[in-house]
Amino acid sequence: MKTAMLVAISILAALLHPGFRGHAYAQTPYYQGKTIRLLQGRSPGGSGDIRSRAVAPFLTKYIPGNPKIVNEYMDGAGGRKAANFLFTTARPDGLTIGHVSSGIFTSAVLGESGIDYEIDKFHWLGSTDSAFHYAFFTRKELGLSNIEKLQAHSGLRIGATNMGHTTYTYGRTFAWLLGLKDPKFVLGYASVEVDVALAQGEVDARSNSTAEVVRRDPDVFKKGNVDFIAVLKIPREDKEPNFDHVRELDTFVKSERERRFLELTRATRSVGTPYLLPPGTPRELVQILRDAMKKTFQDPEFHKEFKKLTRDDPSPMMPETQAEVIRKVPRDVETIELFKTINGNTPLPPH
Repeated sequence: MKTAMLVAISILAALLHPGFRGHAYAQTPYYQGKTIRLLQGRSPGGSGDIRSRAVAPFLTKYIPGNPKIVNEYMDGAGGRKAANFLFTTARPDGLTIGHVSSGIFTSAVLGESGIDYEIDKFHWLGSTDSAFHYAFFTRKELGLSNIEKLQAHSGLRIGATNMGHTTYTYGRTFAWLLGLKDPKFVLGYASVEVDVALAQGEVDARSNSTAEVVRRDPDVFKKGNVDFIAVLKIPREDKEPNFDHVRELDTFVKSERERRFLELTRATRSVGTPYLLPPGTPRELVQILRDAMKKTFQDPEFHKEFKKLTRDDPSPMMPETQAEVIRKVPRDVETIELFKTINGNTPLPPH
């Protein structure tokens, strides 16, 4: 009897030992042997698809259990079709990750039609691209080298591609906040063709991303063919060495109304091409995927692979930062209506 009791006590002690308990109760990682569907709100082959190819192998590496990741494409309505599916139909089991354009965020904030989702109910996983800087510049021959001359000039012809494109929306944003007098927007060009039109005097000015300006003409500053008037940095705290001498667009903001407009403008771009999960996804799975995404973004090998595939450096936005940007974006009626006006085709309001 005594011996049996001693054996029982020894077995119990072994079972309660931390090392044994950890072994006995160790669980197979949730994602082991599973496949994650990466639902892309686009057709294959575009820039968003290419960026995701850099991300996928590193996510597999950093998600415990190393699941397989497969692409599924759901093009339509600028990503809204995929976002609607993710919100209304996809199972919240951590096995479907959406990858869509920033347009789904903008469309929701502006209350556009065809939206069945609520952006605040998604779980945001971050983005590979959050830094976008834009410059506004004029032809040197015009002699509008400072803001006083520019504001005194009437009917400046601003070249762009079409309504909705960043060459148009940011051109309108610059024109309004710079206080230009009766600007004219000349549309119908491809983005590269706007440069040609500017050089040939068909248009007087344009906006473009600073990276694209330097990529197309590395000697643009030495040549001095254009006058750079202002720069819009997204996010504002970023450094832009080539353009740090150019006045920031924020310095032209005169009111709280204009500040909120610019804040909304930045937010709609800085969310990049976000990764997101359906509402109701268990918190522990959300955290697993957020941690894996953060490790991906911090991996130097990911940065190399991203640049190899896209020819550009990533500018990651971490999941928590992205969720906070979305939470804080201005959504009051006045700001939204102003945003619609600036990005539309009606005359710009007084500034």
